[in-house]
Amino acid sequence: MTQPLGAELFDADRLTLVEAPAPRLSAEDRRSMDEVWEAAVRANPTLFDGPVVGCTGLEHDEPHGIVLTWVRATYRYYALRRTAGATVRLPSLFAAVAQPSDDGRLLVGRMAPWTTSPGRWQLPGGAVEPPPEGEMLTESDLREHAARELAEEAGIEIRGDRLTLWQVTRGDNGSVGVLYKAPSQPAAWLRDRFDALTTSERALGHAPELDRIALVRSPADLEGLAGPHVPYLRLVLSRHARRAGPAQG
Repeated sequence: MTQPLGAELFDADRLTLVEAPAPRLSAEDRRSMDEVWEAAVRANPTLFDGPVVGCTGLEHDEPHGIVLTWVRATYRYYALRRTAGATVRLPSLFAAVAQPSDDGRLLVGRMAPWTTSPGRWQLPGGAVEPPPEGEMLTESDLREHAARELAEEAGIEIRGDRLTLWQVTRGDNGSVGVLYKAPSQPAAWLRDRFDALTTSERALGHAPELDRIALVRSPADLEGLAGPHVPYLRLVLSRHARRAGPAQG
């Protein structure tokens, strides 16, 4: 297994989700967390302290199974990562989609300037929200969440049951991403769907979450994109390029 640029990537054909108790914070950690969060909101008023899932453990269930331990939290808890001396640092759990084009490339999007990661390239996706109290979080929930993110960010609507569990990534901060693969689509159609989405969003006075998309085949293609990219993206493209074989044409 290779782990360049602060990320790991694991094959996954089976995913088990186990809930654990929410993290317990000391009074000092909670006070520091609130201070950092309030400062972040003043800098970016679009931040919202809604419910979110944290990921506190990743274990292998051979040959290609992954067991993830998750907890209920809110976005405020992520401020602990920027709090010096904090005894709790909650990793996130996100779901994303690798959308191939019919010529073997993958769709990536650039986060808009108003988002928490402006200018960053990544697969369409986002943080996972917890189910209602007393209900379990399932792999099907993650699959449906990934499908919603693909529709909301790239304008590509697909049923969750057509997505295939593909890879699991873990960053050097412990955050975990569950990556799905969608059926391939014509490259022109993918661009048309994104253009239609952004035109509609702007007509309603909304700022799209992705301000640009690109189709990339290998890590070398990332050099042509202006701005940073998430650490897992180079690994995903390396594995995709190896399995897709040489470019046709």
